Amino acid sequence: MNRIASKILLRMFPALLPFAVRWVESVEAEILASGTALGEEGVKMVRELGVAHPEKIRFLKVDSVPLPTNPILRGAARTTGLISPHTVGMAFRYGIMIRSDWWESGDVQMHECVHTAQYERLGGVEPFLREYLRQCLEIGYPEAPLEQEAILKSGWPS
Repeated sequence: MNRIASKILLRMFPALLPFAVRWVESVEAEILASGTALGEEGVKMVRELGVAHPEKIRFLKVDSVPLPTNPILRGAARTTGLISPHTVGMAFRYGIMIRSDWWESGDVQMHECVHTAQYERLGGVEPFLREYLRQCLEIGYPEAPLEQEAILKSGWPS
């Protein structure tokens, strides 16, 4: 992402954040309603990553991670590259989407579970998004500290 786009999005960020929160919460609710729970071994592994409530996690297999329907959020997601055709997974707090061609990758699943632990540690959807997105806009993805934590703890991508 170029610096001009990043600066524009940073200025718009306070206005965009509530829309992003609503989107994440609505997608999370959809995944929680139809997703697959962790097995007993998965719960143990995820707990080791720092997830306080692994029993709440649900995974959903998708063909692709969808862009937000809100046109402004959609444009921001495209501009930042946070959601692209290359996106293989995304954590919506306890609801996690994994692209079907990466479904069997435990490393991707664990990477997204680290983000779930971050949602919990930071206090929920709004505080997590505020910090994660700010880092991505100011520092860049994947150099953002929260993204680096997920990479280091999960080993993905290596």
